[in-house]
Amino acid sequence: MDEERSRYKDEMIRRKARQDAAVAARKIEEKGLLIVYTGPGKGKSTAAFGLMMRAMGQGWKVGIVQFIKGTWDTGEKRAFARFADLLTWRTMGEGFTWETQDRDRDIAAARAGWQAALELMNDPEMRLVVLDELNVALRYDQLPTDEVVAALQSRRPSLHVVVTGRNANPDLMAAADLVTEMSATKHPFAAGVKAQAGIEF
Repeated sequence: MDEERSRYKDEMIRRKARQDAAVAARKIEEKGLLIVYTGPGKGKSTAAFGLMMRAMGQGWKVGIVQFIKGTWDTGEKRAFARFADLLTWRTMGEGFTWETQDRDRDIAAARAGWQAALELMNDPEMRLVVLDELNVALRYDQLPTDEVVAALQSRRPSLHVVVTGRNANPDLMAAADLVTEMSATKHPFAAGVKAQAGIEF
């Protein structure tokens, strides 16, 4: 047992030395990050909401624009309403594209959402802006990808932006500082379980 403890301690000493060296090698203290949460798995928006909560816990001003989504009364929107002094929430979508079934309407909603996003990104008080389901709007060509990516790249250096949604555009992922792909290993919907309040919305 003592030998096992000793081996464990030695390994943790080596690991700490590697970690400390890696941290010391980093030169940039802070910069605004472009973060992309994508992939077929569940949890992309949920991850963004968690980051919003963390940022507000630090006293940051946070903004969110929801593309596509818009028709559901969600738990996250109700909960975040309690932080009106720190949060600006813009729901710009009219529902999933298979529900609206009107391309012109969907494009108009996406363009209005993008204008709202630009306004938030240009607000000097904003520290974090979440563009929820923007990836979906780009995938369906509701917005010009090159224009969106260029605007995200030219944002002020201190602004953090999170983009969520499936099928992230390769140019957007190349421009991002952090890309996380959620995989779809298992989902209750496949077993006949409907979306549930408090879990999915």
